[in-house]
Amino acid sequence: MIRDPNRKQPSLPGFESPFERNLDPNNRWVKLAEVVPWEEFAAAYYSGMSVDQGTPAKPARLMVGAVIIKHRQRWTDEETVLQIQENPYLQFFCGFSGFTLEQPFAPSLFVEIRKRMGATMYAQFEQSVDMKLTEILAKRKKSKQSGSTDKDPPSSGQNAPQGTDDVEIAADSESPKQVESGPESDGEAVEAKPSGKLIIDATVAEQAIRYPTDLGLLNEAREISERLIDLLFPMSGLQKKPRTYRQKARQDFLSLVKKRKPWQSTLRRAIRQQLQYLRRNLGHIDALLDRIYPLEPAPLGGLRPNPNQKWPDGFLYRHLRQLWVIRAVYDQQKYMYDNRLRSHPDRIVSISQPHVRPIIRGKAGVAVEFGAKLSASLDDNGLARVDELRWDAFNESSDLPNQVEAFKKRHGHYPAVVLADGIYGTRDNRRYCKDRGIRFGGKPLGRPRKETEANREELREAKRQRRRDHLERIPIEGKFGQGKNRHGLAKIRAKLADTSASWIRAIFLVMNLNLLVRFFFVRNWPSLHAARAALLTRMVAWHSLAGEWGSFQRLPQVRPMRLAGAF
Repeated sequence: MIRDPNRKQPSLPGFESPFERNLDPNNRWVKLAEVVPWEEFAAAYYSGMSVDQGTPAKPARLMVGAVIIKHRQRWTDEETVLQIQENPYLQFFCGFSGFTLEQPFAPSLFVEIRKRMGATMYAQFEQSVDMKLTEILAKRKKSKQSGSTDKDPPSSGQNAPQGTDDVEIAADSESPKQVESGPESDGEAVEAKPSGKLIIDATVAEQAIRYPTDLGLLNEAREISERLIDLLFPMSGLQKKPRTYRQKARQDFLSLVKKRKPWQSTLRRAIRQQLQYLRRNLGHIDALLDRIYPLEPAPLGGLRPNPNQKWPDGFLYRHLRQLWVIRAVYDQQKYMYDNRLRSHPDRIVSISQPHVRPIIRGKAGVAVEFGAKLSASLDDNGLARVDELRWDAFNESSDLPNQVEAFKKRHGHYPAVVLADGIYGTRDNRRYCKDRGIRFGGKPLGRPRKETEANREELREAKRQRRRDHLERIPIEGKFGQGKNRHGLAKIRAKLADTSASWIRAIFLVMNLNLLVRFFFVRNWPSLHAARAALLTRMVAWHSLAGEWGSFQRLPQVRPMRLAGAF
């Protein structure tokens, strides 16, 4: 149930705290709270709740703010709650009207929040951030034209630093409202001309799991089966416990893993032993379940559960799920052992997270990654979005049409150029882009054209253009690096498939909010943007790089002003 949906952010001068309202207006959390579109976030958060039924929910500002804090600082659930409880700036960011020492909520509530905040809700969040950024850039551009930028602070908040200059819209990208209908000719709407730039790429967000091996998975499955036998035995009424040989099985496992480089025949023999131990334990579990929960003959043959027999109280759903998973692990490992194979369709690599699949990437130093594979896109202003997220390995080139159509849905027109890796340059994708007037920034297919006096300059210009496209594609690689190194995208610590997807999308939301702050509190951004564009253009000629970088450093007031607590 929605409780207090119209709660507004208290103004900073009236924020009550033990420090007598002595909060710094230049604090990073105060600045971030100023640019976040809280009302739009709350509307998206409350969209699936009832107004008058159910348990009263926590305020949307508190829960969404806690998620942002957690992934912004890369804290655990428990640490995030403690930091909010102790820090008045974090409480202000979460919408508290005054400082309090009480715990805001239980850390376990983060799990329910991650389940609730799915892909649809994060899509609404990203749309709100995009609209907020478009509004800021439009106001700055209008202020520049009127010549009042140096006199007036940003109108979106009261705490913006004095002397901030205007920010131009990157590549003159248009807002969705400006291109909904397009120009009209003879009473008919004409489709808008392609403009802007779309950068796409794919990466893997690895799960925080132990590196899987066949022997290790079988040993873990055997230990789980032994715990299930220990749980079911007191309910069965048997006098003698089934024999599991757990000590001998443990010794056989340790005797091989302690060897530095075991022979292949030795490893194969150890796998066979663990398969035999696990098969025996699964047989014991089936016999115990038949005694506890007996089956009755079905009218058409076979057996069916007895509807009058109650399921044992101590055997929970998670135990039954573990039994299903270890049985699937046994079947897969037995099939690979009998057929001398090293792969299996939908191979399970983690018993606790059976949805994780191995993703073969071919990267230097990391041949295989274990996690969700996602296709992301980056627009002119640097906003990153997760367009596709799947747990199975797939060819990311098939996502290009959907990503281009999503760009058109957001902006009202197709991009003028699509910058992507070489794997996206299939014939179908090139034909798709060509039919819509989109230039694909990549090397053309087929044999290179022969250079002559007539086409020499054309070929050289095409080569320089490919070089510029390659340099302009680099920011999306930096965005992946920022997410993995700074915000924990390289080790997702959620356990379920839906909570892991929410974790990943929350990281992209935090990176976009950081970009929004940099756009809002920046000094002389037009000069910085123009210098950066000129530098990227001239980087094609490597001999002029040093001179251009020296002139770039000598530009007055080019660097953005440092915030209180750098983002």
